[in-house]
Amino acid sequence: MQQKTTLISTSQFHKDVYKGLTDFPKHLSSKYFYDAKGDKLFQEIMDMPEYYLTNSEFKILDKFKDEICRAFFKDSKEFNLIELGAGDGKKTKILLRHLVAEGIPFQYVPIDISENALIQLEDSINNELPSVRVASLQGTYFETLENLCKMQHKRKVIMFLGSNIGNLLHPQAVEFLMSIQKLMTDDDLLFIGFDQKKDPQTILNAYNDAAGITERFNKNLLARINSELDANFDLNKFLHWEVYDPAKGTAKSYLVARENQTEYINGLDLTITFDAWETIHTEISQKYDDNIVSWLADKAGMQISRIFSDENKFYKNYILKK
Repeated sequence: MQQKTTLISTSQFHKDVYKGLTDFPKHLSSKYFYDAKGDKLFQEIMDMPEYYLTNSEFKILDKFKDEICRAFFKDSKEFNLIELGAGDGKKTKILLRHLVAEGIPFQYVPIDISENALIQLEDSINNELPSVRVASLQGTYFETLENLCKMQHKRKVIMFLGSNIGNLLHPQAVEFLMSIQKLMTDDDLLFIGFDQKKDPQTILNAYNDAAGITERFNKNLLARINSELDANFDLNKFLHWEVYDPAKGTAKSYLVARENQTEYINGLDLTITFDAWETIHTEISQKYDDNIVSWLADKAGMQISRIFSDENKFYKNYILKK
């Protein structure tokens, strides 16, 4: 048998995996769910009956599209509609179509770290909504947004949908909002989604579906390490586990070792041991209410201007101003 060559990489993924699996307790970043397989699994998650978030926000945007678009538009001047992490743009297209139908002048600026995602999004908009002017920007949220602000002085409406802010603990969320606030003028708006506190079982079901799609999504982190770092994790030796603390509004995802095991990661030249029932923390999904959102906004130098909710009050979109 040919001996495997040990490859030591210095990419951010490799560095984060090394740090996460050598820390105590062990952890891996949820941002690494999203390789090609992870993207496909997340699309399946969004179609699950238990995963209420996507459908709730879709209903809000559809029901209140006129009020939302009128709030975006001001003084008959063209504005930049900037979206952080646009994804497939399915929900955003509800607003784009209405803006076009109302003759409101705007330019759509999706920002994403994935060039492939931006190419697919721009192609779909060109096919479905050819009158929409799209100016895609690849890169990290804040660096790209800061560069855009330096280049253009148009009024901005910044969108951050999907309750992606829920992946941050409150201090990190305040820092995130503050970073956006510093790049806003008094006329700019932030349109952002926050998943709401609700029946704890409803939340647990959303992250631990009967079909096991979320389990495969969580375990894809280990599959990615196997593929990209030449490891040999047995995914069946790990349990997908979700917990929710209703007092703090915090849902957490874990991978739990079912037995004592030792794994060697060739790409890092690293041996990792697990005790039975030892955990790897993989994701946080924070839930909110109006008081928490108001507190976060205030800490970041912002205030709530409008609130839009679905009929079940499962999910809300907020317009924030400086």
